Amino acid sequence: MPRRKVQFVQGHYYHIYNRGAGRHNLFLEQENYLYILRKMKQYLTEFSLVMIVYCLMPNHYHFLLRQDGLISAGELPKRLFGGYSRAVQRRYQWTGTLFEGRFEARHVGSENYLRHLCRYIHANPVKDGLVRRLEEWPYSNYLEWIGERDGTIVDRSFIQDMFGSGQEYRQFVQDYLITRKLPSGLEYLDWD
Repeated sequence: MPRRKVQFVQGHYYHIYNRGAGRHNLFLEQENYLYILRKMKQYLTEFSLVMIVYCLMPNHYHFLLRQDGLISAGELPKRLFGGYSRAVQRRYQWTGTLFEGRFEARHVGSENYLRHLCRYIHANPVKDGLVRRLEEWPYSNYLEWIGERDGTIVDRSFIQDMFGSGQEYRQFVQDYLITRKLPSGLEYLDWD
């Protein structure tokens, strides 16, 4: 297997994502999402990672992470979904691979890229037609970002530093949902 192009470095941000093999669903019922969220909390602490944005979709996921410690941000999807894949195979008698391939990882090298990536990830449930309003999708940390849920998988100081407030961020996301325009350099986001 070829080496991954991105090098994980302490203090840097990474966009990590993957989808189900054949674009099949990864999450088959609510308990599947909740399992991932419980394990995610555990591994984030264990690996000294900060989850900036996450969105779990039926057939794919997106994480925007900051690696605060020495353990590679790439350990999160390996550990999280390695165990999850085994659990799904046992519970649903699933044979074969759950994922399309290895997870994708991209270094986030600019503040502009970081800002637009946040809203792109959060907008996925509306963009993909799963809900009409982002507030209806429970499997992302958007509600924490805008102050409508008191969850723990969020970095509130990041929100304040980058956007000022949850309400300013809400408007930033709404602007994207209206225009669907992202700056250059984010073309790979047409992936899903």
